[in-house]
Amino acid sequence: MRPRTLDDLAGQEHLTGKGSILRNAIEQGKIPSMILWGPPGVGKTTIAHIIANTLSVPYFQLSAISSGVKDVREVIEEAKQTSHAILFIDEIHRFNKGQQDALLGAVEKGIITLIGATTENPSFEVNSALLSRCQVYVLKGLEENDLIKLLHQAIEKDEVLKQQQIELKETSALINISGGDARKLLNLFELVITSSNKKEITITDDYVMKVAQRKVALYDKKGEQHYDIISAFIKSMRGSDPNGAVYWLARMIEGGEDVKFIARRMLIFASEDIGNANANALLLANATFDAVNKIGYPESRIILSQCATYLASSVKSNASYEAIGNALAAVKQYGDLPVPLHIRNAPTKLMKDMDYGKDYKYSHLGENNFLEQEYLPDRIAGNKFYDPGNNARENELRKFLKERWKDKYGY
Repeated sequence: MRPRTLDDLAGQEHLTGKGSILRNAIEQGKIPSMILWGPPGVGKTTIAHIIANTLSVPYFQLSAISSGVKDVREVIEEAKQTSHAILFIDEIHRFNKGQQDALLGAVEKGIITLIGATTENPSFEVNSALLSRCQVYVLKGLEENDLIKLLHQAIEKDEVLKQQQIELKETSALINISGGDARKLLNLFELVITSSNKKEITITDDYVMKVAQRKVALYDKKGEQHYDIISAFIKSMRGSDPNGAVYWLARMIEGGEDVKFIARRMLIFASEDIGNANANALLLANATFDAVNKIGYPESRIILSQCATYLASSVKSNASYEAIGNALAAVKQYGDLPVPLHIRNAPTKLMKDMDYGKDYKYSHLGENNFLEQEYLPDRIAGNKFYDPGNNARENELRKFLKERWKDKYGY
């Protein structure tokens, strides 16, 4: 069922749709060496095959798992006998520097057009010399509509399936178990079909689960359950229960939730619900977001779990969250209040003549780098927006503020 033309390809419209940059290059017969970067089963190998078929040029394929420098050199020697050849290397990130360097000369001289496929960030896994000679194309995860399109294509075009009457009544189990991987989806679909001896088959979630022999929690990433489970996840962390947090995390992972969505919500949580009570929480959540973007599933589950259990086990404070809420309420109530003259910027003589910046006190000239002055507009002078929480770290902040502002803000 591997698509043979760009029109049959599911997803990747940004690269292969009408008028897209890669499609135009293929149609003009002038493709650059490239790295195709994306998750498993989204069409990297398929695009390489389509390019070779469309251009009608010799095509060589190697897997970085089982091939070495000797194999690369043999392909290059064969390619020299032709005017032009394409070399596709699957999982190119598994090639070491020496193996990647063996490709440089042939790519530079145009002996081969290299197409590398990787699930890892090429910025980290492909050496700079080779990367500079390649165009990087990012493939996106397949959407539900793309996967359903593949199922219908299989029913309509596969020689065996065409002879059967297949009704796709429910597709959630097929979609969720495959995890957005088209290869897994079609393999599972084949297993479901061949498990029935009937000519007329109705595909339901229960039947798919039975055939797959898995108890998978169906998870609608766009429906009510999506919001209920992320709510349970956040509230478990807020309630300092790492067990609840990691359970709801597992439900999302098993349901195929976008790894970036989970990491993004933990990043927000670290600031909203922990804040200055433990500033390290934001650092860890941010590092988690970066890490899962580089790695993806399945390994990202470990990083997500580390972060979720840390956040759940951390001291909590929503004081910073409340502070910006209070300040925004004041902005809405009082509108655009003028900036006090003494803290305005005064880059020109005219502004200085208008007393911009006059009487401003440079804090570093004072004891402990502090000189008391008003920073709020006159109409709301003395308003306290930030009230530190009652925890060890924010009690230190409260003490710091009280020593400087005395009774002004009631710290």
